[in-house]
Amino acid sequence: MNRGPSAASVSVVVPALNEADNLPHVFATLPAWIDEVILVDGNSTDDTVAVAQRLRPDLRVVTQTRRGKGNALTEGFAAAKGDIIVMIDADGSTDGHEIALFVKALIDGADFAKGSRYVEGGGSDDISPIRSLGNRVLTFITNSLYGTSYTDLCYGYNAFWARHLDAMALDCDGFEIETLMNVRAAKAGLVIREVPSHERSRIHGESNLHAVRDGWRVLKTIWRERGKAVSVLNGDMLDPCITQ
Repeated sequence: MNRGPSAASVSVVVPALNEADNLPHVFATLPAWIDEVILVDGNSTDDTVAVAQRLRPDLRVVTQTRRGKGNALTEGFAAAKGDIIVMIDADGSTDGHEIALFVKALIDGADFAKGSRYVEGGGSDDISPIRSLGNRVLTFITNSLYGTSYTDLCYGYNAFWARHLDAMALDCDGFEIETLMNVRAAKAGLVIREVPSHERSRIHGESNLHAVRDGWRVLKTIWRERGKAVSVLNGDMLDPCITQ
């Protein structure tokens, strides 16, 4: 079997809540050479799990213990057995064909491969002008505070070596999980490479993302992590990332 760009084993984590109609499209894009697919089900009320198992009999299903995309991802990451972990969305917005690009970036020396819609070769069919502006502002703040050179902070298509999970110590339940990963990867000194990615529009259903509410949570996460860094230098302790 073609192992793709790597001999390393690859796990794909897919958080899903009522995505039965989208999963046939999502799973059809996954490369044949990946080693496992983990569906993290947020207690769906439709046929999400049944559809996923029918499409992929070797699927591993993790049932979420709390709520939110962040919790779903951290529980999926904990269950993953691969050397490399890739996170994609279940709504059809992220293209599984691009997984090879992320894996190649890791094999070529990166610790963390970060998807970007704003580098050459990337793009989006979905992001609104307001969300794009908010993302650019939050990206600028993060780059200013942490010395990073990100072009796209709030995008959920990423891949990393599983051995770096402890360094990121993920502990957020909401959409801010992506920002937390980016900030903590930088703080841990991981080698980060941006990978061009084209975001598609959600195929069926409505997004659970709320631009203002979740943007505020992202901003609080950015400042809180900065405060933690200062606190460590001062020998103090701050509360961990909020999870409500």
